[in-house]
Amino acid sequence: MKPIFTTIDLFAGIGGFRMAVERCGGQAIAFSEINTDAIGAYVENYNENPSANLGDITKLEDLPQHDLLTAGVPCQSWSIAGRNLGFDDDRGQLWNDAIFLLKKSRPKAFVFENVKGLADPRNKDALDYIMKRIKEAGYHADYYVLDSFDYGVPQSRVRIYIIGFAEASFRDAFFLPDRVSVHVKLKDILDDEVTFAPSSNGEEKTASIYPFPSAGVTSLSSNNNGFNDYFLFNDLRNGHTTIHSWDMIDTTDRQKDICLLLLRNRRKKDFGPLDGNPLSLVQFQRLDETITENELDALVSIDILKKEKYSYSVVGESGGSLSSAEMMILTKQKNGVVTPDEIVCDREIKVNKVNVSETLKLLEQKGIVTCCEVRYEFRYTKISTGLFGINRIFLPSSNIFPTLVASDSNDFITPVYIKANSALEYRKDFMEHVVDKKAYRKISKTEALRIQGFPENFQLPESRSRWMKLIGNSVAVPVIEKLVTAIMGTGVFGMEYEKCSQNLDCDSETVGCNRNYRQMSLFEA
Repeated sequence: MKPIFTTIDLFAGIGGFRMAVERCGGQAIAFSEINTDAIGAYVENYNENPSANLGDITKLEDLPQHDLLTAGVPCQSWSIAGRNLGFDDDRGQLWNDAIFLLKKSRPKAFVFENVKGLADPRNKDALDYIMKRIKEAGYHADYYVLDSFDYGVPQSRVRIYIIGFAEASFRDAFFLPDRVSVHVKLKDILDDEVTFAPSSNGEEKTASIYPFPSAGVTSLSSNNNGFNDYFLFNDLRNGHTTIHSWDMIDTTDRQKDICLLLLRNRRKKDFGPLDGNPLSLVQFQRLDETITENELDALVSIDILKKEKYSYSVVGESGGSLSSAEMMILTKQKNGVVTPDEIVCDREIKVNKVNVSETLKLLEQKGIVTCCEVRYEFRYTKISTGLFGINRIFLPSSNIFPTLVASDSNDFITPVYIKANSALEYRKDFMEHVVDKKAYRKISKTEALRIQGFPENFQLPESRSRWMKLIGNSVAVPVIEKLVTAIMGTGVFGMEYEKCSQNLDCDSETVGCNRNYRQMSLFEA
């Protein structure tokens, strides 16, 4: 059967674009990829001849004739303006290389995908430049920032899509597909069977008695009981579904109270200029005069708190042996005292990329400064890292899973569904039936494939770091499938939309054109 249209995939990865294109009746005639694992997966899964790989895009001068060009351009630095000497002279910068090949090969339409950061205000100049170069290449394009969750993917994955046409009439006829009304939930992609935590009287809870939340809720946070669908492991936040280190380590009520005192007061401007500040013993005693240094040191000994050198007195003479960074730090002293938290945001310090803590260590070793104030801070202060290797644990009732990333994450899932009548009971049951029993794990390869819209038998390397990198770098197939269907609906490949819908057996409720969703830029509106 003759394909409806032909396509070439640049930065092909494991072929997410190709899978979507083939589901829409298109045919991939070539691809470009340089990563060994990605090439291996692409060739194996699509039974492709390795010779179809065009190789390094920076070395290509033209492409075979095709109808649709797709590209998941890597999110390298967006300083892509080059020397502005024309397409031939701006090669070697991947956005320019992709647009160069677009101009040379002249397909009827294209889809470029990138991370949402390209659409952030701070990158406005880069995005404006890209759109300008696309226009100079003779194409009529718009960009859209879309969340994969809105198109049938159980994942919060926000990406920018630049969609363009060689003829303006087709650009004018293009409309984004409607968002889906029925969502896949996390429980639908799990390898395990969902179980229900027993109630307090020992009776087993069943799905018929405790249904999952209704569809249509796009929030990452709450379900129809008003409770979050995930628990956050963090000492810097508080809430009914936040687990702290003092919940996981054997601590007394008194120690818990001291930790909560720090949590509730560390963001107050009375204690420092940053969004979160350590507190000294004196400052703790201003909040509770009964707190002792021994009590704080005991929390340090069990790795809940840590001691930090907060301020330094300048006690020595600065000689000619000091570096420019050391001299700069010393100019920031106030009344003979240098406080790192007060100077880390200093413009001169930032412009010169001075490592404040390391420079102060050198000054201390040289006897120029000495610590004059020690403060106490939580041991774990990086939110994305979480506690003890856990950032979040998602319940099977969740509507959505966080963005899959190439480097993996500290997010976990549990097949245990919890139904409770109060926030206290909800948290207690989670600790008892999930945390204490270690009934949680990272997502599996097959689950990651399902989340991205690939078939679960898609072949990938066995090593978790290798397959996670490939899946995390891929596009979400269902989103591309719906966008390609919408492109076909313009008639750019010689088809009327109605014929396209019949051939693809499309669900008009999920892929019908939404004319009120036109030209969504940034986070719309």
